[in-house]
Amino acid sequence: MTLTPDVAAGFARLTLGHVGQRYPFKLDQVLTGPEDLREPHEIHPIFHGSFDWHSCVHGWWQLLTIARLFPDLPEAAEIGGRANEMLVPEKVAGELAVLTRPYAAGFERPYGWAWALALHAEAMRHDAAWGAALEPLARAFAERFHQHLPKLTYPIRVGTHYNTAFALTLARDWALDHDPALVTLIDARARDWFREDRGCQAWEPGGDEFLSSALCEALLMSRVLGDGFAAWFDAFLPQAVQGKPQTLFTPAIVSDRSDGKIAHLDGLNLSRAWCWRTIAAALPHSPLAPVARAAADDHLAASLPHLADDYMGTHWLATFALLALTV
Repeated sequence: MTLTPDVAAGFARLTLGHVGQRYPFKLDQVLTGPEDLREPHEIHPIFHGSFDWHSCVHGWWQLLTIARLFPDLPEAAEIGGRANEMLVPEKVAGELAVLTRPYAAGFERPYGWAWALALHAEAMRHDAAWGAALEPLARAFAERFHQHLPKLTYPIRVGTHYNTAFALTLARDWALDHDPALVTLIDARARDWFREDRGCQAWEPGGDEFLSSALCEALLMSRVLGDGFAAWFDAFLPQAVQGKPQTLFTPAIVSDRSDGKIAHLDGLNLSRAWCWRTIAAALPHSPLAPVARAAADDHLAASLPHLADDYMGTHWLATFALLALTV
C-alpha cells in the first residue's frame, strides 16, 4: 500500500473540506467570565475547523505535507492559497494569546503541543512565509515541553491524546532541527521512563483508543536508542516475531463509525500501521521486519477504506493514514 498522487489528492480534498468548517466545534476552554463566551473562530483565528483545535492543526500538517510531496496536484495550489491567508503573523498572534490566559497551562497537553511542532517543521520545508509565521507558536509549545517534562514523574500510557510517547516522538522530530536541548531532555526522560520495560503485555485496545501504548513507546525508543533499539525491542516484546501478543497484530473492530469515541479505533488501526512500518524500517535485517510489515498492511486494510464514512472520522483520520503511508 503506497501513497499515490490519487490517494494524496483524495486525502487533501477531505481535509480541505473541514479545516475551515466552523461547526461543529469542540472547545478546550476554561471560562473565567462571561466575556470568554465568544465564537470559536474569534478565539482561534487559524485552528477553528476540523471539529477541534488539535485536529485542525494536524489537518494543516497533512495538507502542507501533501502539497510538498505532490506539488503538481490541483489541490496543492488550493492548499498554498489558503495557507497564505491563514498561516500569517496576525492570526498566529491570536493563537498565542490563548496560551497566556488563566488556567491555560494544560491546553492541548501534550498532543496538540506536539502537532503544533510538527506543523511548524513541515511549514519550514516550504518556500513560503508560513514557517516564520508559525515559529512563535512552536517556540511557545517547545517551552511548555521544557517546563513540563522534568516534573512529569510518570509517563502517561493511555491510547488517547494524553499519551506521552506519541507526543515526544513528534516533538523530538521537530527538535532535531530547532531545539537540541529539547532532544537531550526528551531522550533522558524516555530512558528514565521506558528503558527498563520488559515483557509488555499489550492489554489493548481500550474502547476509545486511537494510539497503541505499546507500539508508540517502541517507536519513540527506536528514535532514542539508535543501535541499541534491537536489543531493547527483543526484551520489550520478546514474542513479536511469532505474532504475539496477538492484540498488537489484530486490527480493531469498529462497530459504529458515527460514534466519535468508537471511531477512534480506525485511528488505532492507522497509527499502528505507522508504528509497525517504522519499527520494521528500524530493524531491516531482523526476522521481525516482514512480520511487522504484514501487520501494518492488515491494519491499513481494515480502516483505510473508511476515512470518509462519517465526519467523526473524516475530520482527522486522513492524517494518520498519511503518517502510515509516508514511512
